[in-house]
Amino acid sequence: MTVPAGFFAEHTRLVRTPLVPEVVLHLADDVAALWQAMEDAAGVGEVPGPGEASPFWAAAWIGGQGLARYVLDHPDLVAGRTVLDLGAGSGLVAVAAALAGADRVLASDVDPYALAVIPLNAAANGVRGVEPVGDVLDDDWGGPRLSTVDVVLAGDVFYDLRMADRVRPWLFTGWVRGAIVLVGDPGRSQLPEALVEVAGYDVADSGVDPARRTTVWRLP
Repeated sequence: MTVPAGFFAEHTRLVRTPLVPEVVLHLADDVAALWQAMEDAAGVGEVPGPGEASPFWAAAWIGGQGLARYVLDHPDLVAGRTVLDLGAGSGLVAVAAALAGADRVLASDVDPYALAVIPLNAAANGVRGVEPVGDVLDDDWGGPRLSTVDVVLAGDVFYDLRMADRVRPWLFTGWVRGAIVLVGDPGRSQLPEALVEVAGYDVADSGVDPARRTTVWRLP
């Protein structure tokens, strides 16, 4: 499934995120208009419609911003290591890990738009080694994609029950196998209780809304 050529140039612009100004991303000013553009493209059979691919990648979620900020402030966590950004969306956290010195970054998402925009965002920030990959939640931790992962970064992945039920045991399995696991979360009710808080940030969620709190957690 191919995203139409020029889609991101037409419907997004490069923006610096409030908490992580070091990183620029292709984001949408009007997500509703972007969604319509996705529907129009799907109507001619080029890409899946929003029922299959929602534009989560077109905004910098504050859970991801907090996690990216923490990684940039603590580069020793990822420097020289293989990192997996789970639910990568725009690739904000993946780019931050690369900027912090990660040797290799796997940016996992199920959305073809996200997988297409992540390389553009990596290039816009002058980083290499960011590799878009699809869904990894059914992969074996001993398999070829996950066996070399040293650090898992998961920004705002507990946003609904179905997703939380998939992610929770997968993260714990990775941790048991020796991976460092960090989660950025803005207070979702599905967040596991076993996590330990390592940092908290107030993030401006939009130009008019008050700042929201986002927290970085680590499996102990």
